[in-house]
Amino acid sequence: MLYDVIIVGSGVAGLNTARNIDPKLKVALITKTKIGNGSSILAQGGIAAVSSKNEDDDFAAHIQDTLRVGAGLCHEDIVNFCVKHGPDAIKDLIKIGVDFSLREINHNYDLTKEGGHSHRRIYHSGDITGESMVQCLVADVRKRSNVTIFEDHVAINLIVDDANRACGVYALDDNKKKIKTFMGGALVLATGGAGKAYLYTSNPDEATGDGIAMAYRAGAEISNMEFFQFHPTCLYHPDAKNFLISEAVRGEGGVLRLKSGERFMRKYDDKKMELAPRDVVARAIDKEMKRTGADCVYLDVTDLDENFIRNRFPNIYERCLKIGVDMTSQWIPVVPAAHYCCGGVKVDIHGKTTMDGLFAVGECACTGLHGANRLASNSLLEAMVFSKVVGHNIKKHISGPTGAIKIPEWESSWARIPEETILIHNNWDELRMTMWNNVGIVRSLDRLRNALKRIEIIKAETESYYWRYELTKDLIELRNIVTVAETIVVSAMSRKESRGLHYINNFPDPDESFLRDTILKK
Repeated sequence: MLYDVIIVGSGVAGLNTARNIDPKLKVALITKTKIGNGSSILAQGGIAAVSSKNEDDDFAAHIQDTLRVGAGLCHEDIVNFCVKHGPDAIKDLIKIGVDFSLREINHNYDLTKEGGHSHRRIYHSGDITGESMVQCLVADVRKRSNVTIFEDHVAINLIVDDANRACGVYALDDNKKKIKTFMGGALVLATGGAGKAYLYTSNPDEATGDGIAMAYRAGAEISNMEFFQFHPTCLYHPDAKNFLISEAVRGEGGVLRLKSGERFMRKYDDKKMELAPRDVVARAIDKEMKRTGADCVYLDVTDLDENFIRNRFPNIYERCLKIGVDMTSQWIPVVPAAHYCCGGVKVDIHGKTTMDGLFAVGECACTGLHGANRLASNSLLEAMVFSKVVGHNIKKHISGPTGAIKIPEWESSWARIPEETILIHNNWDELRMTMWNNVGIVRSLDRLRNALKRIEIIKAETESYYWRYELTKDLIELRNIVTVAETIVVSAMSRKESRGLHYINNFPDPDESFLRDTILKK
């Protein structure tokens, strides 16, 4: 199948790319489950952008907050560009129907504040901002006759021609169990993050690092994979899989406590306390849990007005009630969990990777905006700003007559039907446990080496299975997440300092000689 542009992924980044492409171009939007599924739809907090209504805030303050939290590794040109295009991103979302929350008093937008921000600049739609954005973006994309949507199609590998240009992708039609060949003049990866590499994560099941893994295998450069952000407050309960307690809860006055009632963040940042950057808060919780032997800590919002809590956080309030916690009168049990990949496929300010014909946007891309630690709510901003850039500029990068390139159809006549799939499930479980125990919030060289040994064994077994048996979605995802896990560990081992989200016991202090991006290329 031949298209001008192929987009893999249908979160905010993929959808906004599609809607900004010249309507004369033929676009294939490939998504491995249903359109809109993924991490974007789960985003609670909001999107950061300077508002003209907040006279105390300005671009310089947002830029400075981003640079400070990024711990020296942010690309200043990218930060400046992204922040200054924030207001336009908000206007675009309002134009397609996103209903950002208003204040009752003056009906201005109800801007909130999150960790690391010096001002209230977070636009939100209650506590379901991502869902509101995705719904409106999906509706807009469905109106576009030049975009063909392929749901339940799992991308397997990029297709690269003799000139080392990305020109297509193989994908498994998960319904028909048939592998299809998509050819295009340009290819955009918008596949999201890789939180499923870890045992405990806020991410949905789709977050298996597919775009990062495919780009790496194809020869594109990958950057800063050691910087994996752990969200400090995921709901701790057996029935609360992946459920995040938004940072906005702390932004509105939530307090972290031990079971004894102690407000422990005073010991780690006596000025910002609960609103310290996420790496500081996550490490503090991790240390207190290890020190006390506790399974969790608690988030206390009981001093806030009951009606305010129900109106501001209706989704979180209802979810907590389902597990027997009334957050208006009881503390919420929380733990850190893998949340956001600050690294990814290396791109420039135009979203272009180091491989011709290949672009990346959203969480799977490393633009340089986040540096060593992402400032809260900058992710949706990044996805909106750079997907628009890619959509507007991709026409000039489309190659010539792709159809003339002789690309073989996928050959799998030799592949066997597996008698059992226990190896896939065992390797998946072992990988996630290995990453959680050895490559988490606090690391050491010994544990990183142990992790790499286990990953190499899992990788060898997975590759052997991949080349012998018929492909399934589970096998494709396992192969990708193993690849991503390996890049995380190798990157972490190469950074012999502690900076931002990467804290290693052997080198507890920052080292200016490592003040550079970590680059991997197969």
